[in-house]
Amino acid sequence: MELSNIYSEIVGQIKNIIEQARQNVNVTVNHELLHSYRQIGKLIAEREQTSNDNGMSERSYMIALSKALTTEIGHGFSRANLINMKKFYENYPDGQTLSDHLSWSHYCELMTISDKDARSFYEKECVNAHWTIRELRRQIDSALFQRLLLSDGALNKQKVLELAKTGQNIEKPVDIIKDPYVLEFLGLPDKKPIKERALEKRLVARIEDFLLELGRGFMFVGSQQRITINNKHYHVDMVFYNKILRAYVLIDLKIGTFNLENVGQMNGYVNYYKTEVSEPDDNPPIGIILCADKDAVVAEYALGGLENQIFASKYTYYIPDKEQLIKQVESVLEQDRTKSEAE
Repeated sequence: MELSNIYSEIVGQIKNIIEQARQNVNVTVNHELLHSYRQIGKLIAEREQTSNDNGMSERSYMIALSKALTTEIGHGFSRANLINMKKFYENYPDGQTLSDHLSWSHYCELMTISDKDARSFYEKECVNAHWTIRELRRQIDSALFQRLLLSDGALNKQKVLELAKTGQNIEKPVDIIKDPYVLEFLGLPDKKPIKERALEKRLVARIEDFLLELGRGFMFVGSQQRITINNKHYHVDMVFYNKILRAYVLIDLKIGTFNLENVGQMNGYVNYYKTEVSEPDDNPPIGIILCADKDAVVAEYALGGLENQIFASKYTYYIPDKEQLIKQVESVLEQDRTKSEAE
C-alpha cells in the first residue's frame, strides 16, 4: 500500500472520530441548556406567586428579574426569553420528555402552538425529519398537521391521537399523500397562468423546498424521465424514490382540472416502472397526479378499482388559512363525536 493511501485512510478515521466527538459535545451542551432553562422556568413560576402576593405585576416582576440577571450573568435573559422559560416548564414539567435533538429555538417555536396534539405532532416530526427552525416554521404556517388530518377524508379523534403520539406514520402509499400540496415557496400569484413545463422547472429549481413539502423519505431521481414503448417516447414530469416505502413515486403535473384521461396516462407510467425499472425488492410504484383543481366525484370514479396505487391531489400557490383549516378539523371531529354518541 502506498504511503499516501495509508495517510488517507488514517486521516479519514481520525476525522470521523473528531466529528463524532463534536457531535457528542453539541448534544451534551444542548441537553444541559434545555434542562437549565426548564429549571429556571420552574423557579420563575414558583416565585411569581410570591411577587403577586406583594402587589407586583407579572410584567414588572419579569422586567426587574431580566435586568438583574443581565447585570449579573450577561445576555440571554430578556423578558421575552424568561417568559419562554416559564412556558417551557409549564408545557414540559417532566424533563424526561425533552429531546436532545431539538434546540431551544425549536422549543420556542413549538410553544407558539396552543393545541397540545398539534404541538406534539410537530415535535415528533422535528425529530423524525430533522427539521431546521425555518422548516419547522414553514410546516406550522402551512398547517401541515391539519392538512394531513383532512387529506384522506377519514378524520376522527383516533387519527388525531395517532399523529400526536408518533408523528406521520408512513406504512402505506396513502400515508404520503397530502391534499392540497402547498407550493408557496415558488412565489407565484395564485391566478397567474403558467405552463406545465415552467411549473416543473420552478419545482426542480426549488427541489429542497419541494422535498420538504412532499415529506419524509423522498429522494429526487429526476425530471422528464423518458419512457419508451414500441419506439415511442413518453416523459414522466418528476420521479422520486421514497426510501421508507421502498417505492418509486411518479408525479404528473397538470395546470388544469383533473380529468379521466390523466389516470390512463399515469397508469401506463406506473405499469412501465413496475415492469422495467423497479428492482425485485422494491414495492410497486406510486402515481400522484398533481393538478390545479379536481372534482371529488370525477376523482372517485376515475381512481376507483385500480390495481395500481394512483392518487389525485390539488396544489396551491399560497399558504392556506390556518384558522379555517383548524375550524374545519374541529367541525369534522364534532360531527364524528355526535355520530358516536347517537350510536
